[in-house]
Amino acid sequence: MFLILFSSVSVSTVSLIFVSMDPVECHRSAAELLQAQTHIYNHTFSFINSMALKSAVELGIADVIHTHGKPITLAELVAALNIGTTKTAYVYRLMRVLVHSGFFRVVEEAYVLTPSSKLLVKDDPNCLSTMVKMLTQPEFLTLSHVLKDWIKDGQVSSSTTTAFEKAHGMAFWEYANGKLEFNALFNEAMACDSAMMNMTVRVCGVVFQGIDSLVDVGGGTGTFGRILTEAFPGMKCKVLELPQVIDHLTGTSGSLEFVQGDMFQHVPSAHAVLLKILHDWNDEECVKILKKCKEAVLSRGEGGKVIIIDIVMNEKKDEHELAGTKLLYDLLMMLVVNGKERSEKEWERLFLEAGFKHYKITALVGLRSLIEVFP
Repeated sequence: MFLILFSSVSVSTVSLIFVSMDPVECHRSAAELLQAQTHIYNHTFSFINSMALKSAVELGIADVIHTHGKPITLAELVAALNIGTTKTAYVYRLMRVLVHSGFFRVVEEAYVLTPSSKLLVKDDPNCLSTMVKMLTQPEFLTLSHVLKDWIKDGQVSSSTTTAFEKAHGMAFWEYANGKLEFNALFNEAMACDSAMMNMTVRVCGVVFQGIDSLVDVGGGTGTFGRILTEAFPGMKCKVLELPQVIDHLTGTSGSLEFVQGDMFQHVPSAHAVLLKILHDWNDEECVKILKKCKEAVLSRGEGGKVIIIDIVMNEKKDEHELAGTKLLYDLLMMLVVNGKERSEKEWERLFLEAGFKHYKITALVGLRSLIEVFP
């Protein structure tokens, strides 16, 4: 073992190492080096986990197991996926990785769903399959190839140019608007992410009680707006979005109304304003948005507020996987749109600069928190 680890030094030097080091210390040093090697390889290979998950979504493995209605054997899975039996061993090895990652479980040599893979079933109202497809698109994966050069770019303008722009020659929003399939997938992914926010209503429904009018700023195709108006029948909700997002949706549908506009210019008057998109923007842009939101709720008189659903960074208190996921989300925002995820102190700084007096943070289960901000 030591001859391999120290092959670049002479035999006499190796002999001195053996003589001078305590055997227990030698073993500990070797174990640390090999553990460090495993750690490096694990993270280097992590893209394969994403590849395996994407393949599982595209193959519809979770749907097949769900439809089967009971634990499914490897042979049954291969048959249901309409895959030739010559690929059985390959399916087994793919499933072995997915089982290890916690997406499936083996019970008496048959596969069953886990809470994570249940969120990949198309019939599930909280299905996240589209989000998986979106985040594993080549447009995002290629960012790793420009990250080093983007970080080292010393140009003055580099602070406002994203890694996405460096990789694709244009800003993310411009790119999305010009690629119809990509844009449709992006909007669908945002909609399925919003659908998960029905948990917010269950946990923090009291926050929305008594609100008669609400503007969902940057609310996409209105998924969360529909959730709110269904949960609170007395609420009127306007979804403020850019024309290209809601061209086919403009108008009123029950308690939900789609309004074309620019949040940097004007936010319609309402009892409350909802923001789920601040992590897409830098601090200066967020302050501008928040000021427009403050004007919107103040124009309704006393009692108005801004409701923010977003990540609050706290890697010291969050458990390891949650903290790691938030950190990766922050890095993605940095690379794609020059946005960021924020700590409580960073949120507070934005609120004060925008002229708000106080705020209240309610931690939700999962990535996001709910923040109420009062003028």
